[in-house]
Amino acid sequence: MAVPGTFLIAVLLFLCGPGPYPAAAHSHPGVECVLFNEEYMICMWGSREMPTVNYSLFYWYRNASDKEVECKRYLQDQGVRVGCYFEQNELIQFQPFHVLINASVAGKTLEIPSERMELQDLVKPAAPVNLTIRNMSNNQLQLTWASPYPRDKCLEHAVKYKSNKDTSWTELSVNGDVFSLPSVDYEKSYTFYVRSKINKYCGRTQFWSEWSVPVIWGSNSTSKGTVEEQLYWFGIRTVLVPIASCLLLLVLVILLVRMERVWVILMPRIPNPSKNFDELFITHNGNFQEWAGVPKDVVESFKPNYSENICYVTELPPKDSHEPLWDSSNHAPPPMPVPPVAPW
Repeated sequence: MAVPGTFLIAVLLFLCGPGPYPAAAHSHPGVECVLFNEEYMICMWGSREMPTVNYSLFYWYRNASDKEVECKRYLQDQGVRVGCYFEQNELIQFQPFHVLINASVAGKTLEIPSERMELQDLVKPAAPVNLTIRNMSNNQLQLTWASPYPRDKCLEHAVKYKSNKDTSWTELSVNGDVFSLPSVDYEKSYTFYVRSKINKYCGRTQFWSEWSVPVIWGSNSTSKGTVEEQLYWFGIRTVLVPIASCLLLLVLVILLVRMERVWVILMPRIPNPSKNFDELFITHNGNFQEWAGVPKDVVESFKPNYSENICYVTELPPKDSHEPLWDSSNHAPPPMPVPPVAPW
C-alpha cells in the first residue's frame, strides 16, 4: 500500500540526520517514534545505523498479554526496512505503547528492544499558520496566529523576532495565540516567526513544531500580511486585474454595439436635407416641375389658352369744362369753337 506524501519530509528528517528529536527520553536509542499533529506516527530504527537485514515491527498496548499486531506499512531505504508508518485509527493515547523489532538471519533472531512509551509524550504539532499583525495605538504591534493542532488549549508557543537593524533574534514564550510588541520604530521593518509545543498539562513532549512562515511589518516590507498573502495579492494584481479589465472592456463594447438603436431613439440625429436637392439644381437646372415628375399635360393645363380684347380707357373732363368728350378712336376730335371778336 502506498504511503501518503504528507509525511515524506518527516521521513527525510529521520533518514538524513538525527534531527531535533530527543528520542532517548521516551524509547530505546534504536527506535525513535514521533506522533505528527495527532494525525499519523512514524517509528524509525535506521536513523543512526543503516540496518543490513529487514526487520519486522510488532506493537501492542497495555500489557504484554495483549495481542501483538505487525506493522502494516513499512518504510524502506535502498530496499531495506527502516521504519513503520501508523495511521490515526491505529493510535491510542494515554495508554502504554510497546514495540518489538526483530529479524531472523541464518537461524538466529536479531532484536531491537524498546521501552514502554506514551504516545501523548511523542506529539509534534504542526507549525502555526495565518500570522497577522495589527498596528495598535501608542506604537504597539499585536501578532496573532492560528494552529492546525486539533486541541489548541494544549499548546504553548514561542515567538522570535528581530528588526532589519538587529543582528540577533529575540525569542519569547507565549501562552495563548496573541503576542504584543509594546514599542516599535517606524523606520525599521520587523520579521516574526512562531512555533508551538504541547504544554505540561497535556504531555511531557519536548518536540517543538517547525517555525511558521514569517510575517513582515514595517517601512521596508511590501505588505503587512504573511508571505502567502503577499503572493496572493501579487497574483491578483498581475493576473486577475488585467484579465478582469479586458473582460469589462469587451462587455462595454458589446453593450455599445447593441445599444446603438436605443441611442438613435433617445437621441435622434438632426436630418440634413441639402443632399436631397442636389438633383434639382444639378440635373434639372432648378426646374421644379421636371424634378418633381409633374406630367407635361398637367403643366400645359395651367397655361392660359385664350386672348382678351383691348380695352380702351376714356377720361371724363370736369363738369364746368367746355371740352367735349372724345374717345380714342381713329377719328380726330372736333375743332374747338372760336369766341366772337368784338367790333372796333
